[in-house]
Amino acid sequence: MNVAIRLLDTSTASFEADFRRLQHWSAQTDAAIEQRVADILADVRERGDAAVLEYTARFDGLQADSMAALEIGRAELTAALAAVTLAQRAALEQAAARVRSYHERQRDACGRSWQYRDADGTLLGQKVTALDRVGIYVPGGKAAYPSSVLMNAIPAQVAGVGEIIMVVPTPKGERNALVLAAAQLAGVHRIFTIGGAQAVGALACGTATVPRVDKITGPGNAYVASAKRRVFGQVGIDMIAGPSEILVLADGSTPADWVAMDLFSQAEHDELAQSILLCPDAAYIAEVRAAIDRLLPGMPRRDVIRASLEGRGALIRTASMDEACAISNRIAPEHLEVCSRDPHRWEPLLRHAGAIFLGAYTSESLGDYCAGPNHVLPTAGTARFSSPLGVYDFQKRSSLIEVSEAGAQVLGPVAAELAYGEGLQAHAQAAEMRLRKGA
Repeated sequence: MNVAIRLLDTSTASFEADFRRLQHWSAQTDAAIEQRVADILADVRERGDAAVLEYTARFDGLQADSMAALEIGRAELTAALAAVTLAQRAALEQAAARVRSYHERQRDACGRSWQYRDADGTLLGQKVTALDRVGIYVPGGKAAYPSSVLMNAIPAQVAGVGEIIMVVPTPKGERNALVLAAAQLAGVHRIFTIGGAQAVGALACGTATVPRVDKITGPGNAYVASAKRRVFGQVGIDMIAGPSEILVLADGSTPADWVAMDLFSQAEHDELAQSILLCPDAAYIAEVRAAIDRLLPGMPRRDVIRASLEGRGALIRTASMDEACAISNRIAPEHLEVCSRDPHRWEPLLRHAGAIFLGAYTSESLGDYCAGPNHVLPTAGTARFSSPLGVYDFQKRSSLIEVSEAGAQVLGPVAAELAYGEGLQAHAQAAEMRLRKGA
């Protein structure tokens, strides 16, 4: 049975209406989820560990008499790293090294303090400091995500965060050795086997056992996203993540099977994930469509892939690669592949994307696991104004100001004039008191 994926053409009169329907996705979660999350957060704030234990038993089927039983000790992490296969350990170590190298370069480029003195001796500058403590949420349950551990913990470690607290749900108490091995390699300090809104609440409010953090990062389900939205302000968050997305710009030079599998790579995440192809070559689009039909039956997650492609996917014929780039900027996708003979010709035209993958050999999956740049990316069009998770998310900046006596004579009258204009006399007089008599 063929996949009923949308076929759109920018030359048709209905394209704009069809395109708007394709883009539509509501980030609003179900009202019942919002209310349930609000109740859970309030309960965790009120009862702390007792509430977390209760919800962990209810939602994860994991019974524990105390939070101490839900914390993973260093000995278990060391044992987990020793227990994984040699191939798994080598892959983890290579991925971790590349992720760390990339984020160290990121830190050196933008994460340094600086200062200067102007002509009258006044010092101005910026002091960059790491956050004291962060919480990273690692999804669990249906699958294990060691890559999420690396992508969240390593930039925090590189940034100089003092303490990294990890939470990961372990339904029925099943702990994944690869996830724990990744945590050991990435420098996580403490791990609690809790998840959902209750884990977010524990990190945001603090309990007798779980320390309160300054920021929470990492993806999760609708309950986790809702909880992060609600605790923002008490703590920082990275972003509210929507369903995963991939957009492929193709000029017809990449094997159609490769592109079809790249579209599958996001569609297999979730029925709400979005996979789109933009291409000016109608014959090539037909090849990709045929590849989709041919390859899908062999995919273990074919039902999820089919639902995603039929519900939110599209193969779009454009008038040119230039037009394809313009449409890509309107979509602002999470992952953007440029499958072209000369990807660097088109890259300057691409303004909005979480990550841009250049060339036929650069599959999105390499970025997910081991290329180096972070795989926590803005979704749902937020790449128009948001960035990937990075070292800068785990640092903050403080302004440095040291005004000399001579500088106060120059700046004081300016500040006083503006302060009087705003009706703030104390501001004005504080500046004027520092003026020399007769100045």
